[in-house]
Amino acid sequence: MATRHPSSALPAPALSAAYPMANPGYGKRSAPHQLPRTREDFSLLPTRERYVAGFVDHLPEGAAMSVKQLAKQLPLYGQQAISTALTALSVAGHLRRVRCSVTNASDETRWVYRTFWSRTARDNEWWNAYLATENNSLAANSGPDTSAPNATPPPPAPEEPRTERAPEATGVPQQRTPVQAPDAEPAQPRTAEARPAYLALARLGRNDHRLPLSADDCTALEPLATQWLDRGVSIDYLTHALTAGLPAQVDSPLGLLRRRLTDKMPPRLPNNENPSPGTPAPTRRILMECTDCGRPGQPEALPDGLCRPCRAAHHPDTPPAEAAEAADVRARMTNLRDLLKSV
Repeated sequence: MATRHPSSALPAPALSAAYPMANPGYGKRSAPHQLPRTREDFSLLPTRERYVAGFVDHLPEGAAMSVKQLAKQLPLYGQQAISTALTALSVAGHLRRVRCSVTNASDETRWVYRTFWSRTARDNEWWNAYLATENNSLAANSGPDTSAPNATPPPPAPEEPRTERAPEATGVPQQRTPVQAPDAEPAQPRTAEARPAYLALARLGRNDHRLPLSADDCTALEPLATQWLDRGVSIDYLTHALTAGLPAQVDSPLGLLRRRLTDKMPPRLPNNENPSPGTPAPTRRILMECTDCGRPGQPEALPDGLCRPCRAAHHPDTPPAEAAEAADVRARMTNLRDLLKSV
């Protein structure tokens, strides 16, 4: 059982004014909708991970996030320890490393490397939805990238505390009864059973006996579920998010589902018009990187921010064959990075 620590046993050193910044387009990027800083942040993590997380959380936007640079600023640990700590923070849901494809002023495509950071731990579904939002944003704003590789970035704006807003309750709009002709039939009201969010909630109890909901329960949860659908997710996505990883016994289905609908609310995606038939699908402009070995892949293929071999090696019960494969992958990716640096 994890032990809660009221504060970090090893407070991270204060940031110096000379902390190196990454080249424009690279470095740290803060994810949205984070809770404000408290003394309880990262309290469930081991000592080393709390130390590294506390330092990274206070870095400004665009700060260099390489293992080598972090190890220079954190003298208690070497590069290998920092790399292991970042892998653990990825598994805990605090960071994801990605490659972003951008176009420069010469109409040449290049890849920039970013580390998305969230003080508030997020699950894989939230990260996948957020990176999809970033992907759509890049596709919509794919103009020339005029930043010079060695340009001095502007000073970071002071960070403002971000608070997570509770979802607004959706009120029932007052409707006026239209004036009808004497011989006109009254309009049939839309029943609750005809609304997609209500139907999705009503089917939960039939598909899983641990989530029985009454009609009143479905009505109470419907506004939250409707917000999910309004943000572009499908019924299958909503159902999977509400039923994944359930405990063996659920004492309060209403309370559990209300908490999941609130805490796992996906980010709002931009409203893109439906492409006409025959239009090719947009090119994906973001690839996630394995936090451990750097292997690129789609976000859905890298749960916890790790590729399959590294994710297997992260668990102590990994078979020897899979552990050897993970070590070989890390060695090959390290050699590839060293080769690219020497070119």
